[in-house]
Amino acid sequence: MVTTPAPGVARAAGRAVPGRNRPSHDMPGFDLAKIREDFPILTRQINGRPMAYLDSANTSQKPRQVLDVMREHYERHNANVARAVHTLGTEATQAYDAARAKVAAFIAASRPDEVVFTKNASEAINLVAYAFSNATTGGGALSGAPSHAMDDRFRLGPGDEVVISEMEHHSNIVPWQLLCERTGATLRWFGLTDEGRIDWSQLDDLVNERTKIVSYVLVSNILGTVNPTKALVERARQVGALVMLDCSQAVPHMPVDVAELDVDFICFTGHKMCGPTGIGVLWGRHELLRAMPPFLGGGSMIETVTMQKSTFAAPPEKFEAGTPPIAQAVGLGAAVDYLSSVEMEAIRWHEKLLTAYALDALETVPGLRIIGPRVPIGRSGTISFVMDGIHPHDVGQVLDAEGVEVRVGHHCARPTCLRYGVPATTRASFYLYNTTEEVDALAQGLERVRKVFA
Repeated sequence: MVTTPAPGVARAAGRAVPGRNRPSHDMPGFDLAKIREDFPILTRQINGRPMAYLDSANTSQKPRQVLDVMREHYERHNANVARAVHTLGTEATQAYDAARAKVAAFIAASRPDEVVFTKNASEAINLVAYAFSNATTGGGALSGAPSHAMDDRFRLGPGDEVVISEMEHHSNIVPWQLLCERTGATLRWFGLTDEGRIDWSQLDDLVNERTKIVSYVLVSNILGTVNPTKALVERARQVGALVMLDCSQAVPHMPVDVAELDVDFICFTGHKMCGPTGIGVLWGRHELLRAMPPFLGGGSMIETVTMQKSTFAAPPEKFEAGTPPIAQAVGLGAAVDYLSSVEMEAIRWHEKLLTAYALDALETVPGLRIIGPRVPIGRSGTISFVMDGIHPHDVGQVLDAEGVEVRVGHHCARPTCLRYGVPATTRASFYLYNTTEEVDALAQGLERVRKVFA
């Protein structure tokens, strides 16, 4: 078995030594060699070298179990859902509904109809943002109230405030900017500390009686920071604000329990958690989903339609206009099955050890500066860094020549880069299938970068 070290063990004379002192500290039953066999793409070579795929924060690779389920769906069960009584239509509908139930159970939702399938996390955030200043009490006949009655929780205008953080992906910035421009509300944000964490010192000032919603990232896609939630949620409840978490970098890597988080909405995306592209998830409290208006109009999201007016289905169908991403949902359900079989706590522990090893190794590279927390506590397996005098795009090209796949750029988090005075970073990100040998390949590749640009 390929193993990962305990924090700080792979050092000699203050320098990380690839390939030495690697006792196994993974949780019992976590078989990394077997896991890697499940991912066909990991056998590829890049430029004649074994591939080290260190870009899972961008998109994860897919196990055979997911690929096989999607192939079987197209070969044996392909049909539209909720539209036919024939056998294929029934099978497809059952598979789609089963995927929703699996996702709900995976995040400990109280009921499957709190899970809305979207095309990605960006759409999920836009869906929630759209509800503000547009929401009636239920969006039609199902509400039991006149369609013109505005739910006060979603009433937004001048004097009201939306709060985010400087750590956000653009998907959790731009929708709120557009909303505030449209309504006259004010957008405010938490700043960041020099250590790569949200500055909570102004919590009571930023989250106040004017705040309608706080939306922020649970795990940063660029800094790797894992953000706390308890104090913010408690403050939001005190002032009557809603809370949304972008969990795109959390759900794939750690157990996420929406009841324990006690927030109002979370979103995440399938392709970062061993699932296919083209599907995301919005989870929301059911009574809030009922109060929100449809985001898109079309087939399947209606209760009745006449030439004069329409009434709308209950959640989640109200938010899933048109033919949904059926095969993608089935694939996401298979990804949930796969991750559950490995166990999320084991995945989190494996990544924690691997991250500690990587931080230890990167600290020894001359001229390298980590952007974000430099300790494995309170952070994920996403590590961004810059190298003195070398542009991240040049770093990425040399690493690719060595078979090491990383992401370079601002990672759709340009305000975060601006906060730390860098135009871009190189980002390595780890997942359940990564090994210490791949971290060694990264460190050796960076030595090659230094020689090329010396």
